[in-house]
Amino acid sequence: MRQGVLLLPEHRWAVARERWLLAEELGYDHAWTYDHLMWRWLSEGPWFSAVPTLAAAAEATSRIGLGTLVASPNFRHPLDFAKELVSLDDVSGGRIVCGVGAGAEGFDSRLRGDREISRRERGARFEEFVGLLDRLLLEERTTFRGDWYAVQDAVVRPECLARPRVPLAVAAAGPRGMALTARYAEVWVTSGAPNLFDNEPYEQVVPLLKQQLAEVDRACEAAGRDPATLRRLLLSGGSVGGVLDSVESYRDASGVFADLGFTDLVVHWPRPDFPFAGREDVLTGFAAAELGGGTG
Repeated sequence: MRQGVLLLPEHRWAVARERWLLAEELGYDHAWTYDHLMWRWLSEGPWFSAVPTLAAAAEATSRIGLGTLVASPNFRHPLDFAKELVSLDDVSGGRIVCGVGAGAEGFDSRLRGDREISRRERGARFEEFVGLLDRLLLEERTTFRGDWYAVQDAVVRPECLARPRVPLAVAAAGPRGMALTARYAEVWVTSGAPNLFDNEPYEQVVPLLKQQLAEVDRACEAAGRDPATLRRLLLSGGSVGGVLDSVESYRDASGVFADLGFTDLVVHWPRPDFPFAGREDVLTGFAAAELGGGTG
């Protein structure tokens, strides 16, 4: 089981840098941040951009994987984003993972005055976004015109250090997104029930997670892909609660999720208050006991 941590981009770099460095020192395999213009309950406070944050984290660290969890078409264009990804890939020495999702309704879809779109339109836009992003990162030159995006003789250079391209981690909870995952992704991402923050105890979410795992297996088989070639990442802390209640619960939850078939578990860095309120000593204690990490 690979272990990861998600750091909200809410702190000035003097503070944030120490946390990204500590995540690596503690022995975590990967560290992530959200990619939003503004976010839910924290819209009145500081909120930094994901790409510069990851570039700074890549320069500060040397080993840990880094990524977006997740970027979306709500304000990203595949061409612009592809250029940023190859830049991050270069700065990090090939450690970037591009997490993408369809994008929910919220600040990111309203701040720029874009028209509201239906769930079906959102799914169609996401399919086009992921397919074009994949082409831009793989092809020498790309020309494409679809319903949502168009590029003409687009060249994205240099080639990715990560081969054949920056890995894609696709967040998907329904059949359309899982089919997209099976076609393009190296990693499938779920947070349990999508876009919910009910924070149910992780033991109670197991039936839903089993169902989702079976569905993504079927999507791979339908696409002619071996399901074993797809990593499965669970982001806890939203609808999947209780993981960071104690070192013991963290250890137990990791075992439960590994037994279900997940390859990666990501927890939010504990905050002093809602959302993701918790104790940092649980994070560091688990790392010391299970990851061989420490604070020197």
